Amino acid sequence: MQVGAQKIVVLGTGGTIAGTSARLGDNLDYIAAQCGVEQLLAAVPALQTFAAGTLVAEQVAQIDSKDMDCDVWRALALRCAQHLQDPAVRGLVITHGTDTLEETAWFLHAVLDARKPVVLTCAMRPANALTPDGPQNLLDAVAVVQAPGASGVLAVAAGQLHGAQQVQKVHPYRVHAFSSGDAGPLGWIEEGRVRLAQAWPPAPENKSREVLEKLAHATRWPWVEVVLSHAGACGMVVDALVREGVQGLVVAGTGNGSVHHALEAALLRAQSAGVRVLRATRCPEGQVLARPGDLLPASRGLSPVKARVALMLDLL
Repeated sequence: MQVGAQKIVVLGTGGTIAGTSARLGDNLDYIAAQCGVEQLLAAVPALQTFAAGTLVAEQVAQIDSKDMDCDVWRALALRCAQHLQDPAVRGLVITHGTDTLEETAWFLHAVLDARKPVVLTCAMRPANALTPDGPQNLLDAVAVVQAPGASGVLAVAAGQLHGAQQVQKVHPYRVHAFSSGDAGPLGWIEEGRVRLAQAWPPAPENKSREVLEKLAHATRWPWVEVVLSHAGACGMVVDALVREGVQGLVVAGTGNGSVHHALEAALLRAQSAGVRVLRATRCPEGQVLARPGDLLPASRGLSPVKARVALMLDLL
């Protein structure tokens, strides 16, 4: 691996990559977020070849990513924005849990002017597993930051490179737990080099600091929930959420975003009452194809959980 002259900032948030198990070889009964980010870097021998001061570690949070919340997102986004403005910083690596990595990636994509690479990485096995996957993923993430032309919010796991919009966790146990669906990965990391199959994702246009300033000062984020359409669905949950003051709803529909008639009626009532509603698909591949006359707007190709993030930011 080439050792770059510019700083690479590694931001730790916890997750399985920082987890430990009481019994060696137990990849299920472990506690996430036990090792600090500096410990994670020290466990990768190849990273010790970097010149002093090249890799800068910072602990932003120390949580199991199933417990990710808006406060951690805000802290992470603000630290990312500050480091990205530093001309001495080549890019960022974020160590993260697998459970909500796709949501964090999309959130950061939406709020950051990521003309430099922001690479999330993770692990499916704890740090003290017999064969932990975290060290290689971390090494690969650093390689992506160093790749010529790298930019945007990205995710690295099991030798694959994914973009923020497509990446999703598709398996609860295996090391190859992430996919970009029918779009396929952006590329692969092989022996410290990135082999691209697609172009680096472009950063969103017209990004301003207005969103980050709103995030920094928001005392309460918009309340948006995800509901699921399924056989025998009813609208009682939607009606209850509206009574409690929900501001946005994303429905994970069947097929091309189709919604059970009883649930759809409740969603239309919610929409009429001023609640923002988006329609996604629960299918793991593809996206909702909008049709003229649709009563509920489609999520513009986003999965239900990413549509929720987009709607929260829109309402903010």
